[in-house]
Amino acid sequence: MKVKICIVFTIFFIVSCNQTTKKGNDGEKPNIVFIFTDDQTYSSIHALGNNEIITPAMDNMVSSGTTFTHAYNMGSWSGAVCAASRAMIMSGRFVWRANDYRKNWLKKDSISLSKTWGKLMESAGYDTYMTGKWHIDAKADDVFKHTVHVRPGMPNDSWTHEIMASKFDSMPALKRGGSGVIMPVGYNRPLHVNDTTWSPTDTKFGGFWEGGKHWSEVLKDDAINFIDKAKTKDAPFFMYLAFNAPHDPRQAPQEFQDMYDINKISVPKSYLPEYPYRHNIENSNDLRDEALAPFPRTEYAIKVHTKEYYASITHVDAQIKLILEALQKSGKMNNTYIFLTADHGLAMGRHGLLGKQSLFDHSIRPPMLVIGPDIPKNKKVNADVYLQDIMATSLEIAGVKKPTYVEFNSFLDIAKGTTDKSHYNAIYGAYLDVQRMIRKDGYKLLVYPNIDKILLFDLKNDPEEMNNIADNPSNKERVKTLFEELIQLQKDMDDPVNLEGLYNTL
Repeated sequence: MKVKICIVFTIFFIVSCNQTTKKGNDGEKPNIVFIFTDDQTYSSIHALGNNEIITPAMDNMVSSGTTFTHAYNMGSWSGAVCAASRAMIMSGRFVWRANDYRKNWLKKDSISLSKTWGKLMESAGYDTYMTGKWHIDAKADDVFKHTVHVRPGMPNDSWTHEIMASKFDSMPALKRGGSGVIMPVGYNRPLHVNDTTWSPTDTKFGGFWEGGKHWSEVLKDDAINFIDKAKTKDAPFFMYLAFNAPHDPRQAPQEFQDMYDINKISVPKSYLPEYPYRHNIENSNDLRDEALAPFPRTEYAIKVHTKEYYASITHVDAQIKLILEALQKSGKMNNTYIFLTADHGLAMGRHGLLGKQSLFDHSIRPPMLVIGPDIPKNKKVNADVYLQDIMATSLEIAGVKKPTYVEFNSFLDIAKGTTDKSHYNAIYGAYLDVQRMIRKDGYKLLVYPNIDKILLFDLKNDPEEMNNIADNPSNKERVKTLFEELIQLQKDMDDPVNLEGLYNTL
């Protein structure tokens, strides 16, 4: 029998008393649980409008708390966008300064480590716990008091090891991608309906099955063990629970795969066989995320990857449901805040892309849920926030004065409904030196410096960002004004890319 299961995105569940910066009714500071998924886009929750995905747990979270419909990741200095996102949330610094600061962690610099999120919470009397994906240059046990099953950015798939010592001709499990590069099974697929070289349920492929138990289930077990220990202690707790899923390899048990019929999965509205500028924005054939599916994209391949993506999310959702049940049984829920978000989004066929190395909303915009006793229920707010604002929000909840080096802002006032205004004049985005973005007043300006390309989207009337209106004469002044503000944001961010030459051509 098919069982419906809730899917949970990286979320902070916050449950507190009337004033989060004060102690709870029992005289204790509020507890904080941070649930963080990987590669989860904002549009992958059933209750938020996706009728194809099964996410009962997240649906309950949406009805039980406040949803930020416009949360953003600021960008990345590397193809590993998740690493940049996590460095920002752990340091509290904007993207380019976080890139500089993280280098101190490699040196085990004690002052730098003391300024991390985990250590700031510990300094406020919190018992701190971490499990799951880390992908940060500091060591997890230098930041959190209790750690277990600290995972890398992605699993060391068994066939990835094999590829290093094998030749294509002698390894039938390997394929050649569109660029002629030898790739392991699980990449450049499916080539056709009968392509069965990969199975998301076959444990022989390793991945999230390494160790004998799916990593999402291991994390759930770790979280429940943390809760069982924390509930017996007087100190408040801060839990950092970071799922690797639904990052590829998008693996989930068969019962979750069976929940989805590929014939009932739609192709995205913005689907393209190939994005015309992908080589100019560093989304070439050899970019690992993009190499997972064939070039050019086919509707069948996108449906297969989407099916596996959804199943992975539903599997995560089932684990989060059990974590929340454990919190409820612990007796701590009434004084606990829970946040859920992801480190960024994912394209999954939109604009002909598959990964997260672009500045379209599908790749920079994750879900963001907040739950707590003083957080309005079933409320949605469209104020612009960065996902890394969770760090500053948790400090306010813990009664910690925000250090001057923490550049992100608490959104607790917005979550509680005391204001509906964003704390940012505009949203900035960057990817390597090949993409820049500003989002303001319902419009997004995208700049591709390598080819002097400027795109403008009316997000209210074109939320899928399909119609570039930058060349419309009526938008000339809007393009110029947004470009000016983007350049100012670059200066504020210590952005190393100079766009003034391109601006002067307008």
